[in-house]
Amino acid sequence: MKVSTLVSFFRPAAAVLILLPLLLIGWTEQATAVPVAKSVSGPLQNPETYIAIQNLSQHAQSMQAEEHSNIRLIPRVNASQDQVKICCLHANILDYYLGNILHQSDIEHPSMHLLTTNLARVSEDLKKHGCNVTHYHNHHHAVEFRRKLKEMDGDQGIIKAVGEIDILFSYLQDFCIETKN
Repeated sequence: MKVSTLVSFFRPAAAVLILLPLLLIGWTEQATAVPVAKSVSGPLQNPETYIAIQNLSQHAQSMQAEEHSNIRLIPRVNASQDQVKICCLHANILDYYLGNILHQSDIEHPSMHLLTTNLARVSEDLKKHGCNVTHYHNHHHAVEFRRKLKEMDGDQGIIKAVGEIDILFSYLQDFCIETKN
């Protein structure tokens, strides 16, 4: 075997051996720099709850009047705000759902009882983690949500709100987390 063949074989192997530790160090540093997030409530992490929320939302959307399809009750989140404030604001809206929407809903859905139970647990868990939901009662997003809901026809407003429960759940999943570095 020629020396040039051996050199051409070992040159890439040597480069890999030199670069591999550098790549691993970079990956390790990146992995340690990214915070690990953990939900503050079990049902927010539960895939069955997520699927049931999606199914209920789609079911309610199928019952929704056409003229309400362009209306959005739950305001969009400004992600530059404090994560805890966004979480607690949506905990306030969740409490409104539990007390005024889900119990008044005539929507027949097989997982309604399970979802109400799981969402009540989420509400209690958020309160235990320091969300004072009454503090957010007059927040402009909570006020806007209730105002838009009131402006809609009674049953159609409830159906629209149930149709947006997936948005609420998504916000709770995204912002009601404990980050650990």
